[in-house]
Amino acid sequence: MPQRILVINPNSTQSVTDHIDDAVQPLRMEGGPEIECMTLAEGPAGIESQADVESVVQPISQVVRTRDNDTDAFVIACYSDPGLHAAREATRRRVFGIAESGMLTALTLGERFAVISILAASVPRHLRYVRSLGLDSRLAGDLPIGLGVTELSDDSKVMERMTAVGGRLRDEFGAHAIVMGCAGMARFRDRLEDALDIPVVEPTQAAVTMAIGAARL
Repeated sequence: MPQRILVINPNSTQSVTDHIDDAVQPLRMEGGPEIECMTLAEGPAGIESQADVESVVQPISQVVRTRDNDTDAFVIACYSDPGLHAAREATRRRVFGIAESGMLTALTLGERFAVISILAASVPRHLRYVRSLGLDSRLAGDLPIGLGVTELSDDSKVMERMTAVGGRLRDEFGAHAIVMGCAGMARFRDRLEDALDIPVVEPTQAAVTMAIGAARL
């Protein structure tokens, strides 16, 4: 049976899943694992609060349990890593959260990394997670662009705000690498890296790369 990586978008916005699918396309290769991206129908339109995070923990675990027999590794494609530990308890397969994977990847690219978030309300949640991972000494900063998940369809507005925020994180906060703090930002990675001239990590790509390694080994 061919190997499979299942990428779970915990929100119910199909366009976000479509952008995730596009982002991982370069990681699809002949002889490599199949990469399947799915939308969690039970999820909110966007994961924008702690309540949103907690609302999808059990549905994600149920997907993992249901798909355990035909999947070699799972990726939870939301920057809050909702249900990551519960999902790991639900399977013997490897489960990767994109925030954890994105930050760990950023650590290989520079001494200090920064995060571009969508909303100001997301930042305290991200900072709690950074502290729990013991990475606060390596975090340069976390700033929002002030747009929700469902507002990320306006390419020009999003790119303008991400470039401005990324420039501040680079110049004022001393970031050596940027992590995009929402799976819905995936399509902007190349353009943002060109604009900022420092490494930009798209966290779903980072997590899927780790998942491929885990499946192959």
